[in-house]
Amino acid sequence: MAFEMTKLVGAEFPLFAFSHCRDVVAAVSRAGAFGVLGGARFSAQSLEQELKWIDDHVDGKPYGIDILIPEHQAVKAGTSVEAIAAMLPTEHRTFVADLLRRSGIEPRAEPPQGRATTAYDGEPLLDVAFKHPIRLIANALGIAPPMMIERARRHGVPVAALVGAKEHAIRQINAGVDVIVAQGGEAGGHCGEVSTLVLIPEVIAAISKIRKVPVLAAGGIMTGRQMAGMMAMGAAGAWTGSVWLATSDSETSEVLRDKLIAATSRDTVRSKYRTGKFSRQLRSAWHDAWETQGAPAALPMPLMSVLVEPVLQQINSAALKGNPQAQELVTYFVGQGVGLIDGVKSATRVVQDFKEDFAEAMSTVMAWSE
Repeated sequence: MAFEMTKLVGAEFPLFAFSHCRDVVAAVSRAGAFGVLGGARFSAQSLEQELKWIDDHVDGKPYGIDILIPEHQAVKAGTSVEAIAAMLPTEHRTFVADLLRRSGIEPRAEPPQGRATTAYDGEPLLDVAFKHPIRLIANALGIAPPMMIERARRHGVPVAALVGAKEHAIRQINAGVDVIVAQGGEAGGHCGEVSTLVLIPEVIAAISKIRKVPVLAAGGIMTGRQMAGMMAMGAAGAWTGSVWLATSDSETSEVLRDKLIAATSRDTVRSKYRTGKFSRQLRSAWHDAWETQGAPAALPMPLMSVLVEPVLQQINSAALKGNPQAQELVTYFVGQGVGLIDGVKSATRVVQDFKEDFAEAMSTVMAWSE
């Protein structure tokens, strides 16, 4: 069966897997789907290392990258983490330090490890990305900037944009993007409030009046049957994230993996207390602490990330060492589909399950039509 999106990016099956983990990206693409590396956390140097590794382990199969270039943030793009840290209010510094101490963790001041050392600045990352054989580049949190679209055109790479409302989709289409990822409120990470079931037909109807652009469905999609349902409504494929977090290939720790498996679909929350913008996360004692009376308000992006990422790294480290209070605080970006995670599988197995579920769902629909 030929699909519009597979022809566009060169994959065999229109399942797109967003992950911060290169192992997941490579495994998914090798299995016939399409891995997308979340690149916002990397510096230009570390992104080069990650993409070189993927090139060497993807067996020539196609993959893509998501580079976060927010349309709005509180500081100029490229501002150093040190400069941003100097802007953090004493109230917020004191709050997170006290939270750590109450959890038996001694606070220490250090920049986040493994992420960019500046405010979200996509241009250096684009320089790296276009040196590699990427087949798709995506952007979130605002209109894909002209320089991304122009450079992608020169390299023959389609541009995707994540949206959470039909108005956002219309703006992206007018800006010139090639693919819309319509992400419902069930999704992990930065998301809007409209459910996937409503958002997909709404976006498709709105943009069809302007020009024909494939729409990928995102938000709560954990099975091939759900994927088939979205495509029955007109989506060109599925964009997924949460389903890969509990895989054996994922970057998640054993502590977090156990929490994800135990969680229900009600155990997530849209919160600003990680990045400064609303994102869906696994609810934990971290959110309870920030929501207590007298706690400071969330800072804008990227100040909030600079404040909390080193703290969350300390929490994760303490949790792995057996600190029960730290384990209660552990959280991560995940969608409401977490309730459908029932164990650890390889990313390859998840792709195969999607293919089998998708085929069964399509067969069922065809049987009903006879």
